Amino acid sequence: MKKSLLLVIITIFAIFLTACGGSESKESSGESGGTKLDILSWWTAGGEADALNAVLKGFEEEHSDIKVENSAVAGGGGANSQAVLSTRLQGGDPPAVFQAQGGPDLLRWESAGYLEPLDDLYEENGWLDVYPEELIEMNSKDGKIYGLPMNVHRNNVIWYNEKVFDEYGIEPPETFDEFFEIAEKLEAEGITPLALGNKTQRWATLVFEAALLNEYSVEDMAELWTGEEDFDSPEMRSALETFSKMLDYTNDNHSALDWQDAAELVISGEAAMHIMGDWETGFFESKDLKPNEDYGWIQTPNSEDVFNVVNDSMGMPTELNNPEEAQQFVEYLGSEEAQKEFNELKGSIPARTDVDLADFGTYSQAAAEDFKDFKLSISLAGGSATSAGFISKVDDAVNEFVTQRNIDNFIKSLEDAKPLLDEEE
Repeated sequence: MKKSLLLVIITIFAIFLTACGGSESKESSGESGGTKLDILSWWTAGGEADALNAVLKGFEEEHSDIKVENSAVAGGGGANSQAVLSTRLQGGDPPAVFQAQGGPDLLRWESAGYLEPLDDLYEENGWLDVYPEELIEMNSKDGKIYGLPMNVHRNNVIWYNEKVFDEYGIEPPETFDEFFEIAEKLEAEGITPLALGNKTQRWATLVFEAALLNEYSVEDMAELWTGEEDFDSPEMRSALETFSKMLDYTNDNHSALDWQDAAELVISGEAAMHIMGDWETGFFESKDLKPNEDYGWIQTPNSEDVFNVVNDSMGMPTELNNPEEAQQFVEYLGSEEAQKEFNELKGSIPARTDVDLADFGTYSQAAAEDFKDFKLSISLAGGSATSAGFISKVDDAVNEFVTQRNIDNFIKSLEDAKPLLDEEE
């Protein structure tokens, strides 16, 4: 009897504790009476982590009553973070703000009913006048805007070790014929010509996309990802042959490395080149490397007037506990100040067109000019060109090709995945 009474008392006490202050969502009230929010992203390496932390610090200096927790999830080229996002949204524990890539990658969450439109914030802050129309369109659906562009990246870039190139009298390649001539020369000297880290599948897809840009116009590339262009074409077969030849000059341990590991091979001089998005310049600068002295860059062959664009955007979920504070955070992210401090460290260029770039690095200033003047090609590897389901199938097909080099199987995989081009996520 005494034991039963004791159990009842313990149970009541536990219920009381839970009611008075049990586990709280990260998007909740803080212990000091302020508000706690969190931002979910995959910005965890080098310059990108520095950039995010700088923005969080800047926001908290202006809003001392709001604490924003960095809930970044590493790995998978964003896939790990997106898996956590899916679980949290479906479980009723949304982050206050999350990173996605403008286009289908972001807008699939609107289709699932989890995204809050940001039109009022655009109107109140004059953002319609300072963000490029192309980026707003990438973040819009059915006439409403659901994403705040944080930056612009370019994917079609070869990064190279300047000192290795100088030592062997090598000029950056402008064609794939020149690329392969350089690769032969470097390999003969015991240097890996092209660093690759495809532990995350998407980075092999990025290299494959460079081969596609050698064959297709911007317009035809866009039609590939809508299903209007046939996958079995002379251009596709030629791109795959080029891609296969590029793989012959990569490091043997590529499947065990991620992108930053491959970048480290270039830093050390063990490898000479790396094809990667231009967040790489932020990574290099976080290692105290100097542009045009320690490292250089050139657009991938035959894409001189093409800007293979990637856009990171921020989405705000529905049904937040503290929507007003989350809106204040989004407003700060869209400010000229935040766009400057974020992009200067990350190696990207601001999505806003009115940010003063005088303090930005040499690469970023050049990239900003190119963004204005070049043709924009929405990057497949950047997650924005078509549906996430189809891109996932391309990643699988590319990474099977890396090991098997079977062109017919690759094309069949893309043909079989065509229904996913029209999926509503």
